[in-house]
Amino acid sequence: MSSRDHHVTRRRKAPHRGRLCGTVSDMIVRVSEAHVRPERFEEFRELIVSAVRGFPGRHPGLLDHEVLVAPPDSLLYVSRWRSEQDLVGFAGEHWRDQPVVLPGEDEYLLEPLHVRHFTQASLAV
Repeated sequence: MSSRDHHVTRRRKAPHRGRLCGTVSDMIVRVSEAHVRPERFEEFRELIVSAVRGFPGRHPGLLDHEVLVAPPDSLLYVSRWRSEQDLVGFAGEHWRDQPVVLPGEDEYLLEPLHVRHFTQASLAV
């Protein structure tokens, strides 16, 4: 871990919309990583936080999300999804390798967004 300050902007959890979440192993964690022009970092952070603030009410299956920042040039948007079907509803059929990009977002970035997906490994013995 670098000596840079790391900040977390955490968003509230979305309601379950009347049904229980699947098993933990069904949940998909999506991480979108942005390498930001340092001189535009704060502006980009504000853009992302403002854009994702309303996501829980608009995207069924979004269980939780957060914005993680490591100034001066790195920002992660981490979202946790109930199922692959819910993630397809948010990101489209090519969700595995195509990030969701906001209009005008490219002007803040040093390189295209990177997107990765994870599932939880059981710690049970």
